[in-house]
Amino acid sequence: MSVGTMLMQLGKGMISTTEIFFLTLLFSLPLGLFVSFGRMSKNGLLRGISKFYISIMRGTPLMLQLLVVYFAPYYLFGLNLRGYRFPAIILAFSINYAAYFAEIYRGGIESMPVGQYEAARVLGYNKLQTFVKIILPQVIKRIMPSITNETITLVKDTSLAFVLAHAEMFTLAKQIAAKETSMAPLMAAGVFYYIFNFIVAFSMERIEKALNYYR
Repeated sequence: MSVGTMLMQLGKGMISTTEIFFLTLLFSLPLGLFVSFGRMSKNGLLRGISKFYISIMRGTPLMLQLLVVYFAPYYLFGLNLRGYRFPAIILAFSINYAAYFAEIYRGGIESMPVGQYEAARVLGYNKLQTFVKIILPQVIKRIMPSITNETITLVKDTSLAFVLAHAEMFTLAKQIAAKETSMAPLMAAGVFYYIFNFIVAFSMERIEKALNYYR
């Protein structure tokens, strides 16, 4: 197999990897925020459910969660799994990363001084306005390094999609390497991952600098 052909095949896998990455962030970031609200709720039942959810997601392997999310509809309800493979991957990744993002959000929100809320109340802001206009922008700035770490981890975790026989980049690299009895496809995949992570880290750093109003 020529180098050009190999790179073209890996490029197709990279598109799939990128899709998993961006769709996971699209769903897990807002879901994590809502879970963090549940985790901090004064309602004991809601708080307990949120804590249990986070405990399960963080305490079990993502690989196992992928299998459960994919096969559960069949074993529980006898549903046909045709066309469900990619949605199952996105669902499993999203609910897994939402648990981690929820704890990051919670740490950021709880680190805010009580005086911020009291000052907002004096200025006539209601709870929603206080959170959206005053608290959330500061929280986002504080949690950006942690969000960046999780985002970089997500790039590498996309390779776990192989569990459901989804042909993302690393899976294709392994198949080509086995067929050609060469390490070159795996090395090329490593370069792809490094470049992807470099772009992600650079982009997040730019966002963090843009939020650095102390400069």
